Amino acid sequence: MRKNLTAAAAAALVVGMSGAAAAETLRASHQWPGGTGDMRDEMVQIIAKEMEKSDTGVTVRVYPGESLVKAKEQWGALTGGQIDISAFPLAYAAGRHPEFNATLMPALVKSHEHAKRLNDSEFMQDIKDIMNEAGVMVLADTWLAGGFVGKEGCIVEPADVKGKSTRAAGSSFEEMLAEAGASIASMPSSEIYTAMQTGVLDAANTSSESFVSYRIYEQVECLTPPGDTALWFMYEPIVMSKESFESLSPEAQEAIKAAGDKAEEYAAQAAKDADENMVKVFKENDVEIATMTPEQFQAWRDIAAKSSYKNFAESVPNGQELIDKALSVD
Repeated sequence: MRKNLTAAAAAALVVGMSGAAAAETLRASHQWPGGTGDMRDEMVQIIAKEMEKSDTGVTVRVYPGESLVKAKEQWGALTGGQIDISAFPLAYAAGRHPEFNATLMPALVKSHEHAKRLNDSEFMQDIKDIMNEAGVMVLADTWLAGGFVGKEGCIVEPADVKGKSTRAAGSSFEEMLAEAGASIASMPSSEIYTAMQTGVLDAANTSSESFVSYRIYEQVECLTPPGDTALWFMYEPIVMSKESFESLSPEAQEAIKAAGDKAEEYAAQAAKDADENMVKVFKENDVEIATMTPEQFQAWRDIAAKSSYKNFAESVPNGQELIDKALSVD
């Protein structure tokens, strides 16, 4: 049993295990607050509701807000049999599978429409092959856009992060920001608010959903949303243990795949809506909204090319091939 599980969660886990053995109760865990409208929680709830309506006898119990497993330990819990389903930012597992850093690579994904095309590409098939070998399957593909926030001043060009303590999800963004002169502070998005409140962070980037769900607008002066020049896109699928899936009856397998399709369909629009809602919420809280120009975007991409892209190609098996496959998708 992992030490970070609370006593109550541990007890629930033991009960859940007995149910999972009979393919009746599946444990779904994620890091985001429940009941706030965060689309990642909503996607998992859709799957839970669809399975409740199915005639398969399989139910999904959702544990939001790191109530069962901490944010970056979801992958280990999934592959280790502690949980069955997770809404999971795949780059969080790059320590185990460095190829996953390609799913949070600066300027690799241009838009929500581009992200959808990537889902059917050789690039994503390679990523999913690695996931499958690790014992994990995708129930719903999801890409979220994001932006920058600054505690004092706006972040629109590389010079704006020089000397600032900055949070980025994933090593590829950290490498780009470090090349631009930032001091890097690594943490999950759930810790950004406190880090800004206590002066640990000066700036951060994360998804539009997380900026709102974690009320980051209470701690910052300026927001740079994705707009037409999105540097930040992250693959955050709903994933499931293959072992758990294969333990289900054929009827339940079909039902949970259909539930995943419904969650993915919801997310396709919700991800776009999240960008608009973020700007609205930050404006309502008197946060300045900045716009990144194409020239500023290119300056970031040039830095990424000589840091993130270069390091990935040199340190990851078939890294250059993965980047080339992603860039080949128009």
